[in-house]
Amino acid sequence: MDLHMTELERDIIREILNIGLARAADSFAVIAQEKVLLEVPNLDIVPGRSILDRVHEYEGSHAIIQSDIKGEFNGTTLMFFSGQHVQRLSRVCLRMNVPDSIEIDAMQESLLLEISNIITGALVTQLANILKAHIYGAPPRAPRGNIADSLKSLIFNQPMVQPLIFSVITQFSDKENSVELPLMLFFDRNTFIKILDIIRTYDFLGGQPTV
Repeated sequence: MDLHMTELERDIIREILNIGLARAADSFAVIAQEKVLLEVPNLDIVPGRSILDRVHEYEGSHAIIQSDIKGEFNGTTLMFFSGQHVQRLSRVCLRMNVPDSIEIDAMQESLLLEISNIITGALVTQLANILKAHIYGAPPRAPRGNIADSLKSLIFNQPMVQPLIFSVITQFSDKENSVELPLMLFFDRNTFIKILDIIRTYDFLGGQPTV
């Protein structure tokens, strides 16, 4: 069975995510020492094949950090750091002058893991508070090998999984330019159903469940 949401439900989910990402952006800005913008301009229900295609596009040109969301919700975040991100963050946070490259050492990987932990943690906290759900973020990790292959196993071996992809546009902004930092957040089918049920039975203006 296909899953559908109304435009209002889409707007509510997007705004919930934006609230969480706004808090994450403040913490991230302290690390990056620049203005950081995190926002969700759109979100879509995406077929499994499209997910793999998107991930595959980034694999060769970005360092990938994965963080899982566990508890009452089941999901995953993937953050994609380009060579330019690695170069800039290494200079600001580690005082390292390195070339524009995704070939990272242990210190750089630890930095990217911490950044992912901050962003995912802030997002999970806000989701838990707003949706009254018991969820938590697992420790982030840098996946080895072909991540698209590992996602393929999850998506196609479990027919009930119809992930919901949130395309998050993240930007470092300074006086000269801004750099997009792709982030993907997706939930499995059962989690998406739970989120929609909460939204459909909750009065967000009054703060009470509807009867």
